[in-house]
Amino acid sequence: HWALLSVSLLNCLVSAACTVGLALAIALTIHSRGLRLVTGCNSPALPPDARANIVTNECPFNTTRIYDTALALWIPAMVLAAAEAVLSGRCCLVALIYRGIGPCARGYSREQV
Repeated sequence: HWALLSVSLLNCLVSAACTVGLALAIALTIHSRGLRLVTGCNSPALPPDARANIVTNECPFNTTRIYDTALALWIPAMVLAAAEAVLSGRCCLVALIYRGIGPCARGYSREQV
């Protein structure tokens, strides 16, 4: 029971931190219109908007679709990390019920688990 409690609590905290980090990355990317995604490319030919179609040899990657691709990957990852945090929190609650700790440990909930 203690192993379930500690691992689920740790996973809940890490998943919540991932959710907050991804939300911050999405907010900064949308606020800067994708300019922060191409800051590693030191080319004066880069447009101020990362969604503009341009391919330069100074940049190690294709900058044409990085804005849309980053958001398309980060938003589902944030949703899945939030779901993982919720499920880990529920596992932590079950471990607390098994240990007899908490408000619902002595009631009907323990019999159902």
